[in-house]
Formats: sequence, structure tokens, C-alpha cells
Amino acid sequence: MVSLGCARNRVDSEIMTGRLLAEGWTLAPDPAQADTIVVNTCSFIDAAVNESIDTILDLARHKQRGTCRRLIVVGCLPERYREKIIDALPEVDCFLGTGAFDEIMAAADPQNLFERCCLPDPGAVPPQAADHPRLLTHAHTAYLKIAEGCNRLCTYCMIPRLRGRQKSRPLATIVAEARILIDAGVRELNLVAQDTTAYGLDLCPPAHLAGLLDALAGLDPQVWIRLLYGHPESIDAATIAAMARHPNICPYFDIPIQHASPSVLKKMGRGATAQTMAGLFDHIRAAVPQASLRTTVMVGFPGETTRDFNLLLDFVTRVQFDHLGAFVYCDAPELAAHGLARHVAAATAKKRFNRIMALQKQIAGRCHERHIGRIYPVLIEQRRTKATITGRTMFQAPEVDGVVVIKDKTLAPGQVVPLRIVEVRGYDLMGKRL
Repeated sequence: MVSLGCARNRVDSEIMTGRLLAEGWTLAPDPAQADTIVVNTCSFIDAAVNESIDTILDLARHKQRGTCRRLIVVGCLPERYREKIIDALPEVDCFLGTGAFDEIMAAADPQNLFERCCLPDPGAVPPQAADHPRLLTHAHTAYLKIAEGCNRLCTYCMIPRLRGRQKSRPLATIVAEARILIDAGVRELNLVAQDTTAYGLDLCPPAHLAGLLDALAGLDPQVWIRLLYGHPESIDAATIAAMARHPNICPYFDIPIQHASPSVLKKMGRGATAQTMAGLFDHIRAAVPQASLRTTVMVGFPGETTRDFNLLLDFVTRVQFDHLGAFVYCDAPELAAHGLARHVAAATAKKRFNRIMALQKQIAGRCHERHIGRIYPVLIEQRRTKATITGRTMFQAPEVDGVVVIKDKTLAPGQVVPLRIVEVRGYDLMGKRL
């Protein structure tokens, strides 16, 4: 099983693997030893499409040189390109769209005459159950999907087309799965969806994210709860208050702004303004003084002028985000933004990307400096060498932020230990046992 793309894809891959194992399959340690290879793909931007195709072609060689008899491609790549992909990738035996994950057992069976391309409507798929088999990628950290799809119509994004409209899982189902994960040894639950802060608004009767956070935080006070992929238009005071009142909810606010220029935000289909977003971040810091802010921005959007970009730089400078990721706009014929005038030259967009990331490196350095001398609980994750091991604080999300590096031979993954921060090294921190 090879999983590409976002954390939501990771959950789908873990569930598919768990179902196959429950049906008697075993997981090959190396693709050269596998009878069946499954690739869960991403196609959100061109780089993700290219990575998916390169991975498929690389793994296809095992059909000639290894034991592989069946190559299955699932997820966003077949959902985006649909039947066109059959001729483009003749090496693949079966394609499953984002609404066909439940068909993985039938597709993997070499004796089953399964259709070459299975593309049911992802919007018709019911939310996942709580007790599905699942093989976690990491023993102590898990992503917990609380909703699927998205109701927004951002002009640069094709997620609603690939995943359908938002479908929130019932609160009781999420809590039941969280309990299973905690009983299995998970010490950190990262809540994910396309728009996590809109959780429950589509249910009847509606549910609220604050209630879900209260329920999850109450399961075990020693288990961290982290909220990822929020939205400035759907996060509200009740959610912020819920995050403030539970010590085991990470004071970590992941809220992509995308831009700060009024004209660019309007063309993007985003309803928030620089003023409302600045007010939101001020409110968060007043309500949660130890809050860590993460955002994502996009440069090179069609029509973005130098003035627009400078407004974005000014906003980032004003807010001082602890963590920031940037993307260059990636055009595609399926996007509503494709038809907009004055597309930005690739070289100009790249320069803007480099400039904003250079600015953020300076800001992050200053933000990290304030941690020196302070003591934080750190979730120990992975040994780098015999003498060093890494972990994360509550203000560092898995895979996207820096880590804490500790010189210690005795710590083991899964422990949560208090450490003093003694040094900043780029985006990473150096910790020392008390």
C-alpha cells in the first residue's frame, strides 16, 4: 500500500489496508514481494498528479520483475481523469474513484472479474463506520476524519468535484472510533476534514464542533486532541472557547487564509476579508494566550498584482504566524479560476513564493525564540540515531511543522515527557530532559 497526498488520504489507505488484512491478506514489506500493489493517489495540483503517475509507473515494473500480479490505483487521480485514464495507464489493472474505497477487496482479488474502472458518485457514499478495521501508520498518532467533502466553491479548488459535498460523520460515531484508537495506544488524535470548523452544519439536526471537542477531550485527559484544516469563515467563538477550556486540546489553530488582498479573495470565492481575519486571530490570541497559529497562502493567483502581493506580505507581517505554508497557484481547465484574466507568469509566482517563505522564516525564528527556557510536554515519536530521538510539542503538528530533537538514549516512542527548550535550529527546537 502506497499512500500519497493529504492526511485524509492516509486515513483511507489505513482503512483499505485494515480491510484487506481482515480478509486474510498480509502486508508485504517491499513492493517486490507483493502479489497486489495499491496506490492511493492525489491530484490536487500538477505536482501531485506527476508524483502519482511517477509512483504508478515505478511500481508497475514489479509486474515484470517481481511477484506482482495486480496493480490497483485508487483515489483522486482516477476520480479527476475518469475513463480517460484507462488508455493513459495501461499498466494498471483496476481504477477505483474516491467513492469506491469499499470495493478494494473485490478489486484486489485476482480471481474476480472486476470492472477496470469503478467510479461511483462519492457524494452517495455513507460516512465511515466507527469499528472498521484499520492499520495505523504510526502507533501513537492518528488522524481522525470527522467529515468528507466540501460545500465551498473556491475557484482554485476541485475538492468538491473529487470528494462531493460535505458529509459530517455523526458525533457518536466519531467518539466511538476515538475510543477504539485510544484503547489501541494512540496518544494524539488529529481531527481532519476538508473544512473541519464547518463540522456538523450539514447534519439533521445540526451538530456543532464545540460539542464534538468537549466529547473527545473528555475521553482521556492524557490524550492530545488537535484540530487541523479550519476555515476563517466557519470557526466561531464557541469552538475557540472549547479549545481554551480543555488542557488536552492543543492550542493549535490551523486556519488557511489563502490571501489578504480584497480583489484576490473575491476572485478566489473567499468570503473573509483581511479585516475580519485579523480580528479573528486577535480574538484567538486573547482567548488562548498560548495559541500557536498556522496558515496557508497562495501566490500567483490569476490577476494578482504587485500591490496585491504586498498586501499579503503586510498581513503576514502583522499577524506573525507561528507556522506558514505557501503554494503557487496551479492552473487546470476544470477550475473556475482557469477562465480569469491576467494569469501570473510562472517566474513571477516563484519569486513571490520565495519572498514570502523568506519572510516567514524570519517570523518563525522570532516566534520560536520565545520558547527557549520554557518547559513543555513532548510526545516522543521517532529515533534518529542511537543518541538522538525526536518528538513534538502541542504547537507542532505532525509532518508539516518542525520537531523537538532530544539527545537521549532511553526515551521511547509514545512517551509524553516534560522537556526544557534550550535552542532553536531552523524550524526545529532542541529539548533537554529535566
